[in-house]
Amino acid sequence: MTKTASPNLNRVTYHRIYTDAQGDSHFDTVTVEQSLAPAAPPAAPFYVSEDGPASKYRFYTFEPGWIGELHPAPARQFLALLSGEVEMETTDGTVRRLGPGDLVLLEDTSSRGHVTRNVGDGYAAFLVVPTPTA
Repeated sequence: MTKTASPNLNRVTYHRIYTDAQGDSHFDTVTVEQSLAPAAPPAAPFYVSEDGPASKYRFYTFEPGWIGELHPAPARQFLALLSGEVEMETTDGTVRRLGPGDLVLLEDTSSRGHVTRNVGDGYAAFLVVPTPTA
């Protein structure tokens, strides 16, 4: 069996919402590099990134049609969309549609914030991991 390396296996990409000096929010795309490592011996090596700080988690679930009016993030946190479909809009007017597996880092804790809309037909569920300021 021939192993073929995929260029996508050694990096993870996520969305980031941040605040500029004027208090407006914007999207950015962040790529985290991974390397093949024996991270859980005796299991075979797999791709792993550097550690990031985190100490707790929670879940958010939005009902169909739910709209979170313009608001800052309550804390710096990663959101991993588990199910459903949402749109997030920053104050510069950029809208991104997210689906299961999408990851967002919210850092707009001191700005006017962003708008989140559940645009799917069902519930939208997120795994949320608050993280300290980098």
